[in-house]
Amino acid sequence: MSSLFGPRNQSDILALVQGYPLAWVVSREHNAPATPLPLLAECDGDGRIVSLFGHFARRNPQVEALQASPKALILFQGPQGYISGRLVSKEKWGPTWNYAVARFDVHIEFVPNEIDDALRALAAHLEAGQAEPWTVERMGERYKDLQQYIIAFRAHVEHVDATFKLGQDETRETFEEIVAGHGNKELTKLMRRLRDG
Repeated sequence: MSSLFGPRNQSDILALVQGYPLAWVVSREHNAPATPLPLLAECDGDGRIVSLFGHFARRNPQVEALQASPKALILFQGPQGYISGRLVSKEKWGPTWNYAVARFDVHIEFVPNEIDDALRALAAHLEAGQAEPWTVERMGERYKDLQQYIIAFRAHVEHVDATFKLGQDETRETFEEIVAGHGNKELTKLMRRLRDG
């Protein structure tokens, strides 16, 4: 966690995954296509992500590939954007790109008996904060029919590497110019949180 562009602590990684749950699941073998999926973080008592929970469409060829070889890479991307030299008054300052990403090396375990749990947990996470959150009960009988077409999985985390390149190396003056002038408010909010706490 001591790298300049590393997370300050485990909560930075958790916040990235929770705030930007759509991830790429990339098989390590069998040339299966990568699949974008929303995933949920499961943590231990210290707030460290120990697994990622989600579901595939059963007809996705990646399911068969992962059943044969369960190693995968899961990639999350948070706010990102080009930082133009036009924002900065410092002479000879060069443009850059700021971003927040997390890479998880995982072992995929399919858990078909947890399909209902996966769907309910995902809906609850994505509907959090709504005055009248949507629930699976609104689908009626179609909800049971849907479950036969998907399969739940748990991606057990073996290693995680995260990069938060968010202007930590800039002088205070340059940093403030970037934050004040950049149009991506999600990016600048995260820049300030990582810099100022």
